[in-house]
Amino acid sequence: MFIKRNRINIIYAPFIYFYERSFYMINTIWFFLILIGILYGTLSGNLGQINNIIIEQAEEGVTFGIGLVGIMAFWMGIMNIAEKSGLIKTISKGLRPIIGFIFPQIPKGHPAERWILMNFIANMFGVGNGATAFGLKAMKELNTLNPDKKRATNAMAMFLIINMSSLQLVPLSVIKIRHDYGAENPTSIIGLTLLATFLSTLVAVLVGKIFEGGRRC
Repeated sequence: MFIKRNRINIIYAPFIYFYERSFYMINTIWFFLILIGILYGTLSGNLGQINNIIIEQAEEGVTFGIGLVGIMAFWMGIMNIAEKSGLIKTISKGLRPIIGFIFPQIPKGHPAERWILMNFIANMFGVGNGATAFGLKAMKELNTLNPDKKRATNAMAMFLIINMSSLQLVPLSVIKIRHDYGAENPTSIIGLTLLATFLSTLVAVLVGKIFEGGRRC
């Protein structure tokens, strides 16, 4: 199904641009990897084994997806409870200085703050699908502050940069994979993940601030 660009709401333009570019790049890489594998299997006489592997991995993919649904449903429920109980609002007040530094263009108490915070929390716990939904809500609210609907503001660009930097504390998907494949301590990667994502997010914010200094909007 092809998306008609003239019908795309400008609110989602940054996300759509990023996904379109990454979608074509990743698909191209996977196409050549699969093609090379099939050609090599055919020439080496192992085409039957390749067929068996494809079937087995397809079954494992479905099983993994079903198992991951439970984890994501759990964390989405926790976040929904946190929002309804007012915990998100309380945390938002505590993190206001940080949010204010990263997004100085957002007025205090604006709805965009809440959705940005929920997006960050979802990313931290590895709930990618939930983070995307909150991210779209945040981008919609940020667009209400945008005087030029055809151009992203500094706040919108910074928000997208932070999301692309892989802000994550608990990589649930990776932990699930390690658990399924028999790792003795599936959560042992949390420390390194915390360090790596902290550094990547820090660099993203610094780079964003450098470019933001030369472009005010």
